[in-house]
Formats: sequence, C-alpha cells, structure tokens
Amino acid sequence: MTSPTTADSSTPGAAPGKALYGGTGSRRITVRDIAAAKGRGEKWPMLTAYDAMTASVFDEAGIPVLLVGDSMGNCHLGYESTVPVTMDEITLLSAAVVRGTKRALIVGDLPFGAYQEGAVQALRNATRLVKEAGVGAVKLEGGERSAHQIELLVQAGIPVMAHIGLTPQSVNAFGGYPVQGRGEEAAQQLLRDAKAVQDAGAFAVVLELVPAELAAEVTRILHIPTVGIGAGAECDAQVLVWTDMAGMTSGRVPRFVKRYADLREVLGGAAREFAEDVVGGAYPAEEHSFH
Repeated sequence: MTSPTTADSSTPGAAPGKALYGGTGSRRITVRDIAAAKGRGEKWPMLTAYDAMTASVFDEAGIPVLLVGDSMGNCHLGYESTVPVTMDEITLLSAAVVRGTKRALIVGDLPFGAYQEGAVQALRNATRLVKEAGVGAVKLEGGERSAHQIELLVQAGIPVMAHIGLTPQSVNAFGGYPVQGRGEEAAQQLLRDAKAVQDAGAFAVVLELVPAELAAEVTRILHIPTVGIGAGAECDAQVLVWTDMAGMTSGRVPRFVKRYADLREVLGGAAREFAEDVVGGAYPAEEHSFH
C-alpha cells in the first residue's frame, strides 16, 4: 500500500495507486478513487461536516470523504433525532461544505422522508443535492428495501453510498439504537442487505453498530468498500460524527466513539476568558481600538 508520505503530491486528487488520505491534489476525489483504494487494501477515514469552516479544516487535514449527515439533527440543529431533518436543511448545509472544500468527496445524506416513497422521489431529491448543493454522491439508508432507489440513482449518474445495520432514521421502529446483526437470522439478513446494495450499484456501504466479526465477513465478500461506525476494525474505512470525535458532544457518547480532543472545554474556556476580560475592562485594549 502506498503511504500518504510517498504519494506524488503533484498528481491531482488521488490517482490510481495513490493514497486517499493526506493527498494535496487539485481535483475532487471521486468514487473511482474510492474503488481503487479497496483494490489496494488501503484504509481511509471519513468524518461528518455541516459548515464551510469546519469542512475546510478537515479538507486541509487530508480527510478524503466528508459526509453531510442527517446527524446534523442531533449535533447541529438541536433535534432529538435525525428524523426531523429536512431536504432544505441538508441542501443548505451540503452547499456550505462543498464551498468550504477543494479535494474531499462530499456525500450528502438523503433524510427521512426523502426517498421512502420510491425511486422517483429518491431521484428527485438526490438530483437536488447534486444540482443545488454540488455534492459528489448521496447516501441513503436501507438494504434490500432501498435497492430499487439505489439502482435508479446510479443509472441516472448519481453515485450512492448505502447504509445498513443500525439505520438511525428507523429509530422509532427499532425502539432505540441496538446493535444489529446478532443471531443467525439477523446476520443472514444483513448479508443479504449488503449484497443487495452492491448489486444495485452502490459504490460503498456504511455498516453501523454491527458485530465486528459480521462486519469483517461483509468486508471480505464485497468488492465495494465498507465504512464502519461501531463495526470493528476490519472495515475498509471508518467514520465518526465530528462533534463526537473532537469532544464537542456533551454527556455520554456511544461506546465506539474515541475522543481525539476536548473542544467543548477549549471553547468554553475561551468564552469565559473573553467574558472576564470584558467585565474587568481588559478587552478591548489599546491595540484593539481605532483612533
């Protein structure tokens, strides 16, 4: 596998044989680059993003794929779940993420109610994300039940990332967020779902809250990349919600989350220091004033 440090930075994007992570090319990463990474056994990271400034930081850090996820409902818009998120909200924030980036492949989520009616509805809303927001791909939840939607989108020229296992838009049906695929029957259904989305033309599939052994089997039998979130270490890629990853989320976070920073404390400390300077008269000082 080519390491990020040996990738030819003069080559735009992530050309065949070049690592996805850490490149500095001048073109967008595409689904062909993602497929090539699977072929050479390269693991790659994906993060969520919901605004131009944060997305630009992740893009500059070399993150090759950014998901404008309906997780924005929980961590950006103040909803209790992803269910209330609308197409207008996804489209607005996806466009911001696209504007804030140069290299990353931007994947826009199709929210609950945007594709469940059938393939025509899915095509209409996915087309909106591509035309109005400029995303390079869309994501939708469901395996066998969403295969027809995936097939039509792919035939129309819209790359699709599938999402199986725990599908948060179905929180009301699940009665929470339980691990999926435990037991023989559930495992066989997840395998059928994985094969169904691959056969429908999805370029990758998210596996959420799936036993590590089952996720490893899915990764082995599919020729498209698997993106794990609470699905063990054998997936081709890993994704985290950025506010979880960076320690912005308050309270408990899922077991699979690793916090890489404590931005909530950093920002809180900065806000308190600013407030104290204002109250105490230390800000603005002479160097912050005009005459």
